[in-house]
Amino acid sequence: MEPTRITDARLLSVQDELSSREPIFHRPEHGTDRAAFELMTDVNFWEVGASGRIYSRPYVLDTLEKRYADPVEDNWETRDFFCQEIAPDTYLLTYTLLQGSRTTRRATLWRRSVEGWKILFHQGTIVESP
Repeated sequence: MEPTRITDARLLSVQDELSSREPIFHRPEHGTDRAAFELMTDVNFWEVGASGRIYSRPYVLDTLEKRYADPVEDNWETRDFFCQEIAPDTYLLTYTLLQGSRTTRRATLWRRSVEGWKILFHQGTIVESP
């Protein structure tokens, strides 16, 4: 039922770079404060959460600021990365995120800029048990 998703060999280095940044906002080596999150997100960034709700960049930044004021250790595993170039310097990275008993499929739209990688869009979708 699922499509075969194998990243083109020419994109493996991009996939490695981007997968090291996922899940977004949970990689302390890329920053844990609002300024760092602002740098990694495009000014037009938005997100669709696993709930289906749409979140604006300001809302996400406010939420992250509160979350990192009192951090909690996250236990998660990422797998099944797949990277596609969808426009010049713009890539779709998809993967599966395991958080305890919760499994979600994730999609992040990334753009390479002179300032570094920018997140344009992110979505998480809960995988329902069969």
